[in-house]
Amino acid sequence: MSRTDKTKPLWVRHAEHNPRPLHDHRYGACDLPPHPTQEDTDTRCRWESPHTLLFGHTCCAGCNVRACNKERQQMVKADNRKERYAGRREARRFANGADSD
Repeated sequence: MSRTDKTKPLWVRHAEHNPRPLHDHRYGACDLPPHPTQEDTDTRCRWESPHTLLFGHTCCAGCNVRACNKERQQMVKADNRKERYAGRREARRFANGADSD
């Protein structure tokens, strides 16, 4: 991600990631604004909150702090290790004839 992407306001990043409309047609026709805006609108139908980016899975989401990345990498390493060890155990059992399919 370039430096300009990091400094974009949240509502701009939100607009770039195709936000979903949230409709409420209980009390009339759709009054959804044509595109997401920086300020809140007083309409029944709205665009989803820009804060959904913070908890979603996009290039602009999540914790980009060094500690978060390190923790994630440690979890991935542990998962890979468990999978590798399980594969080796299965191969040994198969080689010894205990698990013949």
